[in-house]
Amino acid sequence: MEAFFTSLALLVFGHALGDYPLQNDFMARGKNWSTPAPGVPWYHLLGAHSVIHGGLAGIATGSLLIGVLETIMHFVIDSLKNRGITSIHSDQALHIACKVVWAFMAGAATA
Repeated sequence: MEAFFTSLALLVFGHALGDYPLQNDFMARGKNWSTPAPGVPWYHLLGAHSVIHGGLAGIATGSLLIGVLETIMHFVIDSLKNRGITSIHSDQALHIACKVVWAFMAGAATA
């Protein structure tokens, strides 16, 4: 159980790092197709933001699979927010729910 909580803490830390200090205003606005950055397609910025999150999750768990899954899910979840399907609160809840799943996966891999 300790592995689960350690992984979860590192994943949540990485999420906070990726969504706030590692995401500047240019990326935060430009990753949304309704506020694109001049000369940079929104999907480049959303993709880069998602890869940052995937990299942090992969580093936190030592799992390439979790890193790839986080990249995909981060892109999907942020796309839902961009479309107005979710709010900032449900967006963050979905991201944290993914971290719980990744922590279980990481814990199962070490058991």
